[in-house]
Amino acid sequence: MPTSNHPAAAQDRTRNRPSSTYRVQVRPDFGLKATAELADYLADLGVSHLYSAPLLSAVPGSEHGYDVADHTRINPELGGADGLRALSQALQTAGLGLVLDIVPNHAGVALPQHNPTWWDVLKHGPASSYAKYYDIDWSRGRLLLPVLADQPDALDELTVEGDELVYYDKRYPIADGTGGGSAREVHDRQHYELVNWTRGDSELNYRRFFGIVDLAALRVEDPEVFDATHAEILRWVREGVVDGLRIDHPDGLRDPGGYLQRLRDAAPDAWLVVEKILEPGEQLPRWPVAGTTGYDAMAEVCGAFVDAATEPFFDTLDRYLTGETRSYQDLVHETKYAMATRVLAAELGRLARLVPEIEAAPRGLAELAACFPVYRSYLPAGSRHLAQARAEAGRRRPQLISVLDRLTGRLRNPDDELAIRFQQFTGAVMAKGVEDTAFYRWTRFAARNEVGNDPTRFGVILDEFHEAAAARQHDWPDAMTSLTTHDTKRSEDVRARLAVLSEVPGDWTEVVRRWVRVAPLPDPSLAHLIWQVAVGAWPISRERLFGYALKAAREAGVATTWTRPDEAFESALRDMIDKIYDDPALHREVSDFAASITPPGWSNSLGQKLVQLTMPGVPDVYQGTELWDYSLVDPDNRRPVDFAARRAMLSRLDEGWQPPVDETGAAKLLVVSRTLRLLRQRPELFQTYRPVYAEGRVGEHVLAFDRGGVVVVTTRLPVGLSRHGGWHDTTLSLDGHSWTEVFTNASYGGNRLAVAELLHTYPVALLVKE
Repeated sequence: MPTSNHPAAAQDRTRNRPSSTYRVQVRPDFGLKATAELADYLADLGVSHLYSAPLLSAVPGSEHGYDVADHTRINPELGGADGLRALSQALQTAGLGLVLDIVPNHAGVALPQHNPTWWDVLKHGPASSYAKYYDIDWSRGRLLLPVLADQPDALDELTVEGDELVYYDKRYPIADGTGGGSAREVHDRQHYELVNWTRGDSELNYRRFFGIVDLAALRVEDPEVFDATHAEILRWVREGVVDGLRIDHPDGLRDPGGYLQRLRDAAPDAWLVVEKILEPGEQLPRWPVAGTTGYDAMAEVCGAFVDAATEPFFDTLDRYLTGETRSYQDLVHETKYAMATRVLAAELGRLARLVPEIEAAPRGLAELAACFPVYRSYLPAGSRHLAQARAEAGRRRPQLISVLDRLTGRLRNPDDELAIRFQQFTGAVMAKGVEDTAFYRWTRFAARNEVGNDPTRFGVILDEFHEAAAARQHDWPDAMTSLTTHDTKRSEDVRARLAVLSEVPGDWTEVVRRWVRVAPLPDPSLAHLIWQVAVGAWPISRERLFGYALKAAREAGVATTWTRPDEAFESALRDMIDKIYDDPALHREVSDFAASITPPGWSNSLGQKLVQLTMPGVPDVYQGTELWDYSLVDPDNRRPVDFAARRAMLSRLDEGWQPPVDETGAAKLLVVSRTLRLLRQRPELFQTYRPVYAEGRVGEHVLAFDRGGVVVVTTRLPVGLSRHGGWHDTTLSLDGHSWTEVFTNASYGGNRLAVAELLHTYPVALLVKE
């Protein structure tokens, strides 16, 4: 592959590019001191950089750090400045760098007393020197704060304490000269209005992150706001404490490209990656970054281990189980339209007020957002997506055609305020409508219901994978690649085991049809999802599975919701989960079925992990996934990691232990550690990309490629391979050099290599040219 002439890729090749990263969810119960103690282990593992969750001061008690409340200091709950100093020293001693997650789009306002700029805005209103920090529509009157209980006399719970109004654990400032009288009277004189929490979605007058009123959007397009919210972060970059930045949710920004250029100018040598979700086939804008955080790579890697030929079986099963006749596209349209008009009604109203002359503007804008094919456009780039949305909206709502035409005339103008805000709106509609709703309703095959993938893209054939990998090598060779993140719906190993279902559709159909009768649930789509998750994560505790099932049910929003829980349905859900554990015959059958797909799941896990680590890009390892990890969606994936066990196992491997592929996960640690070390020590071996195709009647069961000095070989569709009786005469053509296989230290030579010999010990191999 020729040297990249992609402008973004070319300018980033010489920057502080990691060889690999290891993501740690730094949080109050695993702070900076505990993270610093991992430095020697991570160095031994082979990564070059620790990749940390946000470190700025968040709302007290935050388990994730994305609700930054004070941009001027490190979170004291994590260990404060001393903690960061200790972490930095530990990393430097171990020869490691630091990549930091940052959150430019929004700030945490759940507890106003902990956010000094928000506090000042509440106290002084539009006159506050920080009023422009937040995207507030002051034309709507007082700043609406939907925090009160859903009861008519909730304001009676307000009290005055000194110069503050107090509502349970929340405190609000009292403007100067407004403190006399009852608490209600004082409240009515403030620049803010405390109202019933149910009014937020429809009446909120400040922009937020998705549907979360506790996260108020920042106006980082203003240079003063950018400087104030990035001063600490950029100081760490200048001082060499931080080498790279992962930018959270750029799609929420008013001008993502402008923001990223300003950030690049301020940190010219930093490795920058963006949490940009690309739909299949969508291209990343030409931003001055190294690339995305890797959801696009995840979709390709995981799809390559799914048997695409069995899709019709799952269509038939899903229709039988659920009775669902709608297409996925129609379901997504429904969920996105619902989000646009209900959860994001306040944002829709703000858009509609920009076109008061069009009476049907709310319906037209909601329809366009529901039909938008990607998260957002970046005008003038991406205007074709608006054209697609206009065509589809016109097809679905012909009575709105004249309204749609008038709206799109303005929405294609990059300088129009309506167009600017609509671009911010469509991303929220997509995320809430698809990731957080449709993915929990469309449950045909849960292995592919993942961020960055279209679930109708059942599997990825080899040619498609190689084409995407070659394009990544050419265009974004320094982008991050991922298999598990803090936002994935299921961990990589759960998905790898679920991929086995695509090879045994008959067996799966037989058991799941019986299980839904033995342990029924009124929502059949949700039931199918839960059964898949159960076998994918088995053995899983009763409480973990119920916690997942409850979140899935409320996210789906069919039988119960977060805002209006249905006690009868949730009781039925609990009964279903209990039946799995309390019915001996059912429990045994679930255990036996999970056991039957576990070994081929291990093969898939090793294969997709090796591919992710060695394909073009900078691979990330999510905390704990160097061993088998069967975590589900957050908060399940923030459970403590047993690092002591991982240290001990890595020491055994370094003493020469050749582990079997078994329940310990040691084989995965072997693959991860040896591959990461090679990436760090021999980067020159990974500079190009060329597909390698196996020859023989089961050659399609090999996914292999040449990176320029190493050849990667993995097994795909292991059940089918076993049915064929193994590798037989399958061979790989090499160039006649001598090769050393990294995981077994075996040597090979000649022009043709028997796959059966190469993969005798492990279902994967990493060949290094001698």
